[in-house]
Amino acid sequence: MHAITTARASDARLESVDIVRGFALLALFLVHMIESYELYWADPKTGPISDAVYLLFMGKSFSLLALCFGFSFFILMDRAAQRGVDFTARFAWRLTMLFGIGFVHAMIYRGDIIQLLALMGFLLLAFHRVRSNRLLIGVALLCFVNPIQLVQLAAAMSGAGWANQPPHHFSDPAMAVYLHGNLAEHFRANLWTGQLPKWWFMVESGRFTQILGLYLVGMVLGRIGFFARLGDFARARWIALAAAAATALAFYFLRDGIKAWFAAQHHGEASDRLLSYLLGSWFELSGTALWLLVLLALFQSPARVAIRPLAAVGRTTLTLYILQSLVFVPVFYGFGLGHYDDWNQLTRLWVGIGAIAAQLLLAGWWLRHFQYGPIEWAWRALTYWRRDVPFRRVAASA
Repeated sequence: MHAITTARASDARLESVDIVRGFALLALFLVHMIESYELYWADPKTGPISDAVYLLFMGKSFSLLALCFGFSFFILMDRAAQRGVDFTARFAWRLTMLFGIGFVHAMIYRGDIIQLLALMGFLLLAFHRVRSNRLLIGVALLCFVNPIQLVQLAAAMSGAGWANQPPHHFSDPAMAVYLHGNLAEHFRANLWTGQLPKWWFMVESGRFTQILGLYLVGMVLGRIGFFARLGDFARARWIALAAAAATALAFYFLRDGIKAWFAAQHHGEASDRLLSYLLGSWFELSGTALWLLVLLALFQSPARVAIRPLAAVGRTTLTLYILQSLVFVPVFYGFGLGHYDDWNQLTRLWVGIGAIAAQLLLAGWWLRHFQYGPIEWAWRALTYWRRDVPFRRVAASA
């Protein structure tokens, strides 16, 4: 059993984590813009802009958010323990409230990830009781290897009928509604039929196990004080950065060749697809580690001043994530302006960059006047079932 080393940071938040979270949110937003909030996939047309944005950010931004979620869980549980309080029941309630927020958001945008993060968060309550960091990292690595998909791949290669069926998420009956339906049809689709492909994709692509692994890594990084004492881990971070870069480059240059060789063995379409999922998830994980370590290296350098505005975005992630959907889903979808195929990729890129700049300014301005984003405040108030949670900064100072 390993002793748990906790960081006693005097600041209420760790700025480096806020920066990582803020970067992840804005990177995810840029992916959403290029894919017209999922409508791109009704008739995908690749190009250098979409290829670059998907290569750099798709999967990796979401994974960074999951890792930060695991770290935040540790912080809440650790600070409660320091006060002599068992936060388990309160955190379960907090996750329930988060799932409710995600449910409402999913009525606007079916690609909502809040519900998924909240549901997976309940597993952390069980793994929190495991005191061995080595065991937790072992479980995380097992999740990243994705043994369930490996078993399915082996079954597909051997000709098992169940493993060679087309994936359920290939069927998307709600897409026609998103493209051409009215607002009432949009809400009805998001209540059920539009959600099914998303959840099937999470299961069939191995995203569930990947998120659990990232949660556990984030929790362990909190236990060892990684973010609070970045200087103590400087050598390890640079070694890990080199390893992540080498791994990402290897997957980038070799995976197409591996898939082509595998396809030539005539194992079948399902086997090719499953291998593609596995290689893609491992590439995304290496890219996630690379982004994390690059951001932390910048944070520990004179470039910190340039990335510091991301921290305000990281502290208002929930509010901005929902605001993005409120603004841009009506821009792209059929019930609104229907610009999903009117704007080319360059236009979507420039609009996305402009919206990112606006969010950086808005988040910075907001936190100069308020303690939390409005939805963050509501979530906190619901967590503790109190209305006197400080909101305005003047109230906090008083």
